[in-house]
Amino acid sequence: MAKSGWPLLAFLAWGACWLVHQVALNLGLSGVWSIAAGTAMGVLFCGLTRTLVRRMVIVLGFPLSYLLTSATWDIPLWAWFTLFVLAILIYPRRAWVDAPVFPTPRRALSGLQESLNIPGTFRVLDAGCGFGDGLIALRHAFPQAELRGVEISWLLSLICAIRCPWATIRRGDIWCSPWAQFDMVYLFQRPETMPRAIEKARAELRPGAFLVSLEFAVPGLQPHLNFASPSGRRVWVYRAPFEFC
Repeated sequence: MAKSGWPLLAFLAWGACWLVHQVALNLGLSGVWSIAAGTAMGVLFCGLTRTLVRRMVIVLGFPLSYLLTSATWDIPLWAWFTLFVLAILIYPRRAWVDAPVFPTPRRALSGLQESLNIPGTFRVLDAGCGFGDGLIALRHAFPQAELRGVEISWLLSLICAIRCPWATIRRGDIWCSPWAQFDMVYLFQRPETMPRAIEKARAELRPGAFLVSLEFAVPGLQPHLNFASPSGRRVWVYRAPFEFC
């Protein structure tokens, strides 16, 4: 349930927290104790998901929503509706299994072309290009490369296309988009999705092509190269055919 039911699990947890909070108030408990009871319900729901980020979302959802809806915060209904619509546009449901929108630092990939000793005229895909920060970092590292990006959110893909007019941006699912035509695929995902990424890379990338991951390594896979970038982020480079430790 934790994998296939997200983000439904989060909404169910928040609803349960609010229900417990209301029941506690009806039983005559003070505001502090009723809030504690609602928060405790969120803690119980944490056992249904395995990742730290999702657990934090579940636990913090109720107290933060309580704070925002308290009398001190006079937020009209239309503002909540606008935020909800923007959240859906930026982060459609199918993208919840992937990484949130994490921007790539501009100099995160600096020196990568020299380290790999590859020509500048080759094709690179930013799989999950978001706002375009990864493409900007790739252009800084590979100024002569043909850059393309794929992003599932139409709003983010539109913003990315505006920010990166020198790249080809397409709206689509990174897991359904073909990788075979590229010499390099760049990812900034989560640790939980890296096994899926390497499975797709093994099936589609030709020998000699690179899979580049910012921050997160693939467990059990021998990297071709890994180093700390000028931004402080760790860069992991894998080359097809991939070798397991």
